[in-house]
Amino acid sequence: HGVQLEVTDALVSRPYVDMTVAVMEAFGVAVERDAYRRVGCAGGTYTARNYAIEPDASAASYFFGLAAMTRGRIRVEGLGRASIQGDMAFLGVLESMGAAVRQGDDWTEVVGRELHGVDVDLADFSDTAPTLAVVAAAADSPTRIRGIGFVRGKESDRIGAVITELGRLGIRATEHDDGLTVYPGSAGPEVVQTYADHRMAMAFSLLGQVSDGVAIADPGCVAKTFPEYWDTLEAVRAG
Repeated sequence: HGVQLEVTDALVSRPYVDMTVAVMEAFGVAVERDAYRRVGCAGGTYTARNYAIEPDASAASYFFGLAAMTRGRIRVEGLGRASIQGDMAFLGVLESMGAAVRQGDDWTEVVGRELHGVDVDLADFSDTAPTLAVVAAAADSPTRIRGIGFVRGKESDRIGAVITELGRLGIRATEHDDGLTVYPGSAGPEVVQTYADHRMAMAFSLLGQVSDGVAIADPGCVAKTFPEYWDTLEAVRAG
C-alpha cells in the first residue's frame, strides 16, 4: 500500500525531507511531492545497491566552528559541494561572519579569520544553533539567530539552555520568541550544565578551547550521536 502525507503547518528542518526522498529514490522508490506541502509514494519494493553514506554534517559543524573561533584550519573529508545534508548551510553562515570556506566535491576546509556578527534564520538547520551561539561570542558585534522557536522542544530547551549557560560563563545573550541574540564576550572559568543534551555539550566544548577553566558536566551525553567526540576533539587539538 502507498502513503500520502500532507503538511498543514509551517515545515521546519526541510532539508531532512529532501534527504529522505533522495535516499528513497536512490533505492528505487518513486516519490511524488508538491514542494513541502504534500509527499507520497505508491507501494513498492526497495532495490539493494551500494550506497556511500556521507559523514555527519551536524557533527562536523563543531569542528568548523572551532576553526572559525580559533583562527585555525580544519579540513573534513567526505563532505563537500555534493553533500545532500542541510546542515552544510552552516558553512555559509561562518563565511558571512568572515571565515574562509573552501570546498571540493567531497571535502570542505574552514579557515578562521576575524569574525563579525550576523542576522540569520536557522529554521532549516537548527541543530547548528547552539554551535553558532557559541561561535558568535567570538565575533566583534552581536549575532541574531532567528527561526528556531521550535528548538525549545528538543532534547533540552535549547534557547533557554544556551542563554543560561552563556550567562553562567559571563557572556550576555537575550531571548526572543523565535531565537536569541548573542553579544561578544569571553568565557570565565565555570562548569557548563548540559541538560543531558549532546549538542549542548559539544557546542560549549568549543569555549573550552579558547578559555581556561571551562568544564563540561555530563560529558558522556555526547554518546547519543558522537561517542568518540572527546577523543576526536583531543586529536584535532594535538594535530
